[in-house]
Amino acid sequence: MGSILSLNNPKSKEGESYEVRTGDNCKRQRLSSSSFEENTRLIPNLPDEISLQILARIPRIHYLNIKAVSRSWKNAVTGSELYSLRKELGTSEEWLYILMKVDEDRLLWYGLDPLSRKWQRLPLMPMVSLDDESEKGLGSTLRMWNAMGSSIRIADVIRGWLGRKDTMDRMAYCGCSVGAVDGSLYVLGGFARASALASVWRYDSAQNSWAEVSPMLAGRAYCKTGVLDGRLYVVGGVTRGRGGGLAPLQSAEVYDPQMGSWTQLPSMPFSKAQVLPTAFLADLLKPIATGMTSYRGRLFVPQSLYCWPFFVDVGGEVYDPKVGSWDDMPMGMGEGWPARQAGTKLSVTVEGELYSLDPSSSLDSAKIKVYDHGDDAWKVVAEDVPIRDFTDSESPYLLAGLLGKLHVITKDARSNIAVMQADVQHNISPFPSSSSSSASPDSPSLPVVESEMGLWRVIASMSAGSMDLVSCQTLGI
Repeated sequence: MGSILSLNNPKSKEGESYEVRTGDNCKRQRLSSSSFEENTRLIPNLPDEISLQILARIPRIHYLNIKAVSRSWKNAVTGSELYSLRKELGTSEEWLYILMKVDEDRLLWYGLDPLSRKWQRLPLMPMVSLDDESEKGLGSTLRMWNAMGSSIRIADVIRGWLGRKDTMDRMAYCGCSVGAVDGSLYVLGGFARASALASVWRYDSAQNSWAEVSPMLAGRAYCKTGVLDGRLYVVGGVTRGRGGGLAPLQSAEVYDPQMGSWTQLPSMPFSKAQVLPTAFLADLLKPIATGMTSYRGRLFVPQSLYCWPFFVDVGGEVYDPKVGSWDDMPMGMGEGWPARQAGTKLSVTVEGELYSLDPSSSLDSAKIKVYDHGDDAWKVVAEDVPIRDFTDSESPYLLAGLLGKLHVITKDARSNIAVMQADVQHNISPFPSSSSSSASPDSPSLPVVESEMGLWRVIASMSAGSMDLVSCQTLGI
């Protein structure tokens, strides 16, 4: 007699069974073949299409463990099909990625899942290859810069940021810039043994690995980056000039991640720098880009003239990709853009609004300002932001837009990295029109609905020890 096999057939009646006779070789062969096919599936007895639907709904923080289940599961969570499906289902997640400097000679990336509040350390960036010219070392290069009496005094900038003269000998990517586009992180340029690099490294979050992509058209460090319409823009920075010194760059270029190539853009005119009253000042003060942000379909680049350690704000310029040209930044925007130490101007666009952090004279607080394009003015939306400004740190605080809200990342007095969230854009009154505003044009402000204590909340923290903040990016995957 044969055995009894119950099948989960939705068309069969409940309790109905089928008899499989011992001599029925054809049916046994088909059953064996079916079992083999099921064993190769992601989830037994389920089509892979349904299994992918399940995996796409699992929080991404678990994907590292999922990859260890089997080779097929690893292929699934590292493949592009799963992440395309996550976009279709609306299950994409935004993570915050923070770059930190460790022990004066290393850079480390950490990713934060804001929902689980868990941190993930990224693999180390690969070491860069250097040409023979860069093997001279930092000591002779710094002596050469000082002997030349460079008006830029980049040597002092590097000493101040790194704290040790020999750090550039040991630390790759010093002065690198970072960007995020098309679901990937990018690390661009920087110094390596006093050479300005053109190399670009891409972090693939699905593969959890770094790979080198097409280099920039020019080697540059301390350049500014921005993203617009799915493309990565790079402007300014410094590079090695004649005689081994460093010179500021006015050039700009754009990277298309789909094509994997760079395209030269018109250089920044630095029009304000061309109208200095004397040739002496023109030689002494060098124009640099001190920030970059995408806002209302264009790229806004605040600029300064400087001779270290002195900075003079000169407004900025705006690049319109539709017409491919530069124009002067609105006066109120450029002159009122809050500046961080060393002349850098932080900003972030959240839900279409442009925010910046204005450090106060106190070491324990700052203000959040938003730009009103109608009035061409920066207006205070939050005061007494609880930050700790470490004067010996190049980046004592960072700004980020995450989950549709403004975030401030800072290092507290106990050496903890704190990620603070504020729903600022939902706590401000509508912008007054130019004709009806009664606020002083020098220090306009908008009322905050909630108290400052209730406005900010720490969503995540980690012990930083000797690590210092460098930069951050938000990535949706």
